[in-house]
Amino acid sequence: MQGKKTNPDRQIAYMAYINRENRFRHHYYDEEMKQYVLMKAGDMEAVRESNRMMTSGLNGHLSDDSLRNMKYLFVANTTIATRFAIEGGLESEIAYNISDLYINKMDLCQTVDEVLEVHREMFTYFTKQMAELKKKSVFSKPVVQCMEYIDLNLHTSIKAAELAEYVDLNQSYLSTLFKKEMNISISDYILKRRIDTAKNMLRYSEYPAAQISEILAFSSQSHFIRCFKKSTGMTPNEYRKLHYYENFEAAFEDK
Repeated sequence: MQGKKTNPDRQIAYMAYINRENRFRHHYYDEEMKQYVLMKAGDMEAVRESNRMMTSGLNGHLSDDSLRNMKYLFVANTTIATRFAIEGGLESEIAYNISDLYINKMDLCQTVDEVLEVHREMFTYFTKQMAELKKKSVFSKPVVQCMEYIDLNLHTSIKAAELAEYVDLNQSYLSTLFKKEMNISISDYILKRRIDTAKNMLRYSEYPAAQISEILAFSSQSHFIRCFKKSTGMTPNEYRKLHYYENFEAAFEDK
């Protein structure tokens, strides 16, 4: 027999009230994304950061069962890590196979600690794969440093002069070097990374477009919408409706 329908708006409002009363908050988006940015860059600090995030107590309540709760979080994190790895250049079939492998390993875990250990293994493997890709690239050290700096500072207004100072090069020389190696200008690359990040936020978070625009340091919401539509052929809201990842729990509904 089908259960009584509930109003999700009322439920969400009630959850927000309970969280305020208990002084609980979820991770901020920038906090959560740092682990994936580091992983994508092949930086082994990603492993420690991912472990810190998984054990911070700010992940939210997905199940009354602590083991099931951690398994849901594992699937969510593995899904996002897979997407970031693909965006970073890892062949999609390899990335999806890594995801399947570790989700299957996690499914056999009997304790929270076992899940955390498999999570560490998963993040370590992805990060090492990305580090190997970096070694195979022909990018110079200043360009790689710029790429990493941009990914870690998308919430600020990044200028070419700021990057030149960061890598200790003349601005004109850096701009020429970056364009030569990346086949794209610094400003266009920054915009591309903002749009890529906005896509992830629209897929995997509940932030409205206006807040995403503010978080990613667009000059205005209308500017964000124009840039997003020029890049994707659709507005942010249209993109969210098409791609939103609805429910990680579905991965376990038949288990």
